Amino acid sequence: MVGAVTPRGPVLVAALSAAAVLLTGCGTSPGGAASGAEASLAPLPAPVAAPPNPGAAPITDEARLQAALLTTGQLPAGFAVLPDPVRDLGLPPLPEDTAAGSETDRSSTDPQVCAGVLREVADQSPGATTRAASRFSGPDFASIDTDAASYAGDGAAQAFAHLQSTLASCAEYRGTDADGIAVQYRLGGLEQPSVGDASTAVRLVTTSEGFTMISDVVVAVVGPTVVQVAATGQQPVEPEVLAGLAAAAVNRLRAGV
Repeated sequence: MVGAVTPRGPVLVAALSAAAVLLTGCGTSPGGAASGAEASLAPLPAPVAAPPNPGAAPITDEARLQAALLTTGQLPAGFAVLPDPVRDLGLPPLPEDTAAGSETDRSSTDPQVCAGVLREVADQSPGATTRAASRFSGPDFASIDTDAASYAGDGAAQAFAHLQSTLASCAEYRGTDADGIAVQYRLGGLEQPSVGDASTAVRLVTTSEGFTMISDVVVAVVGPTVVQVAATGQQPVEPEVLAGLAAAAVNRLRAGV
């Protein structure tokens, strides 16, 4: 199996809730979906430094960056693109009162720094010249998400370092979803081939009310751009599938598709 709309955390929780309803209706015992995630996680990876001077101008055209992201052609069979509500469907942005922490949203994260885990790169490290994201849904609540942000100067190296610093602070944390239901998170390292100019890989295990979703993630630097690929499902994605997705994401950025 192989997750999620920004911010990824709340969407993972929504997937958990949907899975819980379906599995309960089918008579699955509580915790059944979490059995594959009980093994201890590997330690978080050591920080990796990206080249400080990429030698290439940042991407400033949003359409160009969007076109360079993964498409269904690089994904496993059974995945379909999720249209962006604002960009693709022309819907207005969500009103401020639906934002996390508002009166209608009881979501929270403790410690607060961990709220940044798996959010889009540009949200974690402001200052990008442009940003883009694509999201895909698959069978059994699986999803694949990719986002990228391009930076001037040494901004990509700084953003990559900032993302790794957040991950390093969040081996275990907890929070609540929009309805106030408790959610537990565990973060560990993931063995993946290095891609791009520098990369790191982690696994996020998200559990709520006995049900678990697993996100396997690669973050890579490609010249002035940082790209993130996350595959989420009730079971981990096959390592070679994630490696292929990460390599394809890097190659498309390098080719300027």
